[in-house]
Amino acid sequence: MPDDFNPMEWITTKEAAELTGCHVKHIRRLVKEGKITGTKRGRRDWWVDKASVKAYIAEMKRLGPAKHNP
Repeated sequence: MPDDFNPMEWITTKEAAELTGCHVKHIRRLVKEGKITGTKRGRRDWWVDKASVKAYIAEMKRLGPAKHNP
């Protein structure tokens, strides 16, 4: 996370879950897999980049049902 942290550009994993319709654990998994940008700030607070979440949502909509096929 950049030193000039702007809370308007970052959201919590809970907010990302609400935005995507996914579970918070899935959001954390997406961060670990590098599919969205996120970081741990403090001891246990996870933050994700709002733009990367929106890009992920757009990609899932673009893929549609194909996202579940290998």
